[in-house]
Amino acid sequence: MNIATVDFDAPEAAHRFADSLRTTGFAVVVGHPIPSDLIGRVQDDWLDWFASDDKYGYLPDEGAQDGYHPQDVSETAVGADVKDVKEYYHWYPWGRSPQGPSESAAALHQQATALATTLLGWLDRATPAIVADHFSMPLSQMLQGSRRTLLRIIHYPPLTSPPPSGAMRAAAHEDINLLTVLPASTRPGLQVLDTGGAWHEVPCDPGSVVINSGDMLALASAGFYPSTTHRVLLPEGKEARLPRMATPLFLHAADDVRIGDTTAFGMLRDRLRTIRGIEIEALPSD
Repeated sequence: MNIATVDFDAPEAAHRFADSLRTTGFAVVVGHPIPSDLIGRVQDDWLDWFASDDKYGYLPDEGAQDGYHPQDVSETAVGADVKDVKEYYHWYPWGRSPQGPSESAAALHQQATALATTLLGWLDRATPAIVADHFSMPLSQMLQGSRRTLLRIIHYPPLTSPPPSGAMRAAAHEDINLLTVLPASTRPGLQVLDTGGAWHEVPCDPGSVVINSGDMLALASAGFYPSTTHRVLLPEGKEARLPRMATPLFLHAADDVRIGDTTAFGMLRDRLRTIRGIEIEALPSD
């Protein structure tokens, strides 16, 4: 599987990015405008926060998504039998925000959203007209008014005891959204599945950002941009005693945007029913 590394400032960047998404569902972008010290600050700030008891004051309200999601209510991927070995915080600009670490989270949310908007604009330019005809509107316009774009701050804790049989840090799954923007995580472990059934490591070199297409983009493009299965393995040996921090931004279309024969809200609602057994309500546009 040849996941392209794309220089953000290269003349051919838009077409190389689109081609990598088309063939693998993933791309790695370097030379992007997100400051590396901001990414490191978010990871450090939130690693400290996860180690404190303050997190238990931010448990989600019933049916809500913003806030702290502990290990015992973590996700179970579709087709998996056990929960992922992780805890995470769902950070939205409108949601609850721990005063200390939220300053860096807000900055990363803004920077990563701006990058993702640029990348969707690249796809608008590079996608063949016969495929773009399936879009209900240009991809970059699908974000207008959206309140769903989510910064998920994930702490994969060190393994201090044997995990349940078959558990992973993140079991094999696909993302729901249009694009996912993942600044380099603190440790390796992310893998993607090719069409032949083989798993491949995804680079997490400092300063890089991994981009992958989600189910919304796959449906909107009639499969032209695939939503590729990926996972995060449990580490072994010395790596098992180290935490892993990841800060993916899930870029969502506004609730009323048509995606194939449904809406962005309908896709999200149905998937959350399956993954977490919860009901969500539509959000008014900004």
